[in-house]
Order: sequence, then structure tokens, then C-alpha cells
Amino acid sequence: MGFGCNAAGVTACRIIESPRERLIAILTNNFVPCNGRFPTLILLASFFFAAGNPLAAGGFVFLLIALAVAVTLGVSFLLSRTLLKGVPSAFVLELPPYRRPKIGDVIVRSMLDRTIFVLGRAVTVAMPAGAIIWICQNVEVGGFTLLYGLTTILEPIGSLMGLSGVILAAFLLGIPANEIVLPILLMVYSQSGMLVEAEGISQAGAILQANGWTFVTAICAILFSLNHFPCATTLLTIRKETGSWLWTGVSFLLPTLVGVSLCILVNLLAYIGGMIF
Repeated sequence: MGFGCNAAGVTACRIIESPRERLIAILTNNFVPCNGRFPTLILLASFFFAAGNPLAAGGFVFLLIALAVAVTLGVSFLLSRTLLKGVPSAFVLELPPYRRPKIGDVIVRSMLDRTIFVLGRAVTVAMPAGAIIWICQNVEVGGFTLLYGLTTILEPIGSLMGLSGVILAAFLLGIPANEIVLPILLMVYSQSGMLVEAEGISQAGAILQANGWTFVTAICAILFSLNHFPCATTLLTIRKETGSWLWTGVSFLLPTLVGVSLCILVNLLAYIGGMIF
């Protein structure tokens, strides 16, 4: 479920009877990429690693999905042995009697219980977030925009991760929805006052490359896209499902720490490799 939407994946964890294992599933759900992250992954894979070859790009994205599953299983294993240690339970799913489906009931339940609920929560978050993005890009203090100040603050940790302050700012401002991370980047690079959408992979990739992106930058951006904090809708869903701000905070920090660590490691290896060769 998380591959479609992490918020829906968190809600789907209700079927797990064990509270401990349900919490592990909720905390690790964000490690699999949702639909909002696939455009960024496909763009970076196609431009930097596949040279526009669709088959090569598809294969690379498949490897990224396999990596995401491996990280999910690894973090789940660590949580079950440390923070959420306990006795494993068996999962038994009782199949209901077969009945003729009632199309009307299915549509109504899906629309009211799931689609409208999730969309309503997303709109509630997206509207104020859109205003914040506009303010950051258009309001100036001391001759510089608020977004410029944010990117300056984030630049040291961004450089350590093989990224930049602009890229980290795009991820932070993209917390309402992962889909807008790339448009925010293009907005900053093009000096536009509104979100920008490129006409194609080649154009978007050329803009990134013209602003200092390298293969190392692309790899680190991919890793951080796979492993970073959940979107706002998912965080609100986690809060509702767990009833705890503590576990909501853990769900924010856990993938972020994994992503930051992986990026620093890759950037360090690239630096050492550059010194050697």
C-alpha cells in the first residue's frame, strides 16, 4: 500500500493484530517510495544514469525499489531487536464467506472512508504550505529572500551530505507533498516566483546539471528521496493511528537519520575515491 501512498499504507497497518508489530510496520512504511517520489527518482535515473534509455532507466528504478525494500526489512529487524523488542506473533487472516460484491457499497466506502478522507487531510496541509512557499520565495529581509536565508543555513549539512542547502530546503518545503520537491528546485534555480514544471526530462536534467549537479549529487539526492521524513499527510495519519506525538516524532526522525547517514557515507566514499584516483 505504501508504494501508492504512505498515508494509505499506515492506515492499512490496522489489520496487524500485534500492537508492537503494527507500530514497526507504521514506522517503516515511509521507507518505500510513494507515487510522489517516483517522478524525482525517474528523472534522476533517466538523466544521470540511463542516458535517456527507457529500459536502463526502468532497470535502475527497479534496483532502487529493491534497495528500499531491503532497507525497510533491515530497519524493521533492528527495531524488533532493540526499541520494540518482543516475542514475534503469528499473522492469521480469516477469509470471509464469498458473497456477490455490491458495487455501490464498495464505491461509497472507498470514496468516503479512504479517498475523500485522505484528500481532505492533504488539502488541509497543502493550502497553508503553498502560502509558506510563496512567502519564502517572494518576501525579502535585508535584500535577500527568506528562502535564500534558509538555504544558507542548510548549506553546511547539505555539503556534508553531497547535496546543497537548496536541495535540502526543497525537501523541507516539500513536506506537504513529495511531488513538489522537484518543482521547488526548478523554481529556485530559474529564479521564478512560483513553482516551475519542466517540459521534459532532458530540460529538467539540464537545469540541474547547469546548477552544479554531478553523479554524486544525483546518487545522494536519490538516497535522500528514498529515506527522508514522511509527508505531512502521512505524519498526521501516523498521529491518528498511534495516538502519540512521540511515535510521530520517531517516524519523522528515523528515516531522516538513515538518509542523512547514507548520503554522508556515499559522499565520503566519493571524496576518498577522488583523492585516490
